Amino acid sequence: MFPFTKPCRILLFLFLLHALQAIPSIIPLNGKCRDKCGSVPIKFPFGSDSGCGHPDFARYIKCSFGTLQFSTGTGIYAVSSIDYSSNTIVITDPLMSTCSSMQNSGSFTLERKSPFTLLPDNIFVLLGCSTTSPVFDRNTDFCDTGSGLNVCRGLYSCRSVEGIGLEPNGAISTCCVYDPPSALGPGYGLDLPKLQCSSYSAVNGFGGDEGDPMKWQYGISLQYNNSYYSNACKNCEDSGGFCGFSGLDESFACICQNGMNTTINCYGRGYAWSGTWRHKIQTKVWMGGFLLLWTMLFL
Repeated sequence: MFPFTKPCRILLFLFLLHALQAIPSIIPLNGKCRDKCGSVPIKFPFGSDSGCGHPDFARYIKCSFGTLQFSTGTGIYAVSSIDYSSNTIVITDPLMSTCSSMQNSGSFTLERKSPFTLLPDNIFVLLGCSTTSPVFDRNTDFCDTGSGLNVCRGLYSCRSVEGIGLEPNGAISTCCVYDPPSALGPGYGLDLPKLQCSSYSAVNGFGGDEGDPMKWQYGISLQYNNSYYSNACKNCEDSGGFCGFSGLDESFACICQNGMNTTINCYGRGYAWSGTWRHKIQTKVWMGGFLLLWTMLFL
């Protein structure tokens, strides 16, 4: 029937089998999106599950076991809050030092292609730095030697500094409120081994009392690009759906609460797929593909 030798048929079989396995899922794995992850509300451009939200944010923000997480090259951080009116999120590093707990920290990097930028309100404090650290180079201006000294005094008054080998209320000569001349934008990195520091803290507010570090607000504030919101997404949300994406080209999809997906909204317009029909279609494709392969191989 087909003028192929047996080895050629086997190779063709394996090739087409791989192609069938690569058929993409066009809707989220659970067929739905959620409006919360734990206690944190989820709105566009973020998403709770695969295929939800905008694809440019999906690689950075995920909901895992009830915790909204932010991922970057240096680790995974919990998202403690999102302010949709100001397009800002606050993330917390589990190894970052605070007045109640200090330990050796890892580095922090904001990827250059990330749709996030650091807010200027962030105060990064380097703790337990070596006297040979480049931040203390007299030819540079990396440390805030004005009001930053009060922040160092505050943190070094905490008993938890014992966790990084220091004595409470000791000399602050190993502390630096990091204030590099370059802007803290995408691509920003806080490389502690390179800076020769044991730990870091990030303060985004003083809680109305700059003299009491126990009341300070700790975490890294990021602003996100909200230019991704479109009329198509608004139309979807007005109909009770969630904005998402599907397919290899990550094209727009409106994900309805009943598991139905459309290209427009949840009022019933547009080309729609349901979770049930997806499995039926994929099953038929698999059955048809295997029948074709069987015919080519053995007939």
